[in-house]
Amino acid sequence: MGIFSRKNNTPEPARNEEMVELGREYAIARRHRDTRAMNRIMRQIGTDKDVTDLSDFRAGQESYDSIPPIPRGRNRRR
Repeated sequence: MGIFSRKNNTPEPARNEEMVELGREYAIARRHRDTRAMNRIMRQIGTDKDVTDLSDFRAGQESYDSIPPIPRGRNRRR
């Protein structure tokens, strides 16, 4: 075992993959300004979820938000 050992003995917390995927979909809808999809996802989540589900939802959003948007090209046909 050296100074730069990459071993990690801490177990990764269990994630609710459904909530992570909903967070990703919500971030995509927000980027595309799709309010219908955003409202549908928020109704699907509801307010009665526990804190771990909401943190998984935020993790899904952050995983998509970390990808920079593609720069739009200028309209050169004018």
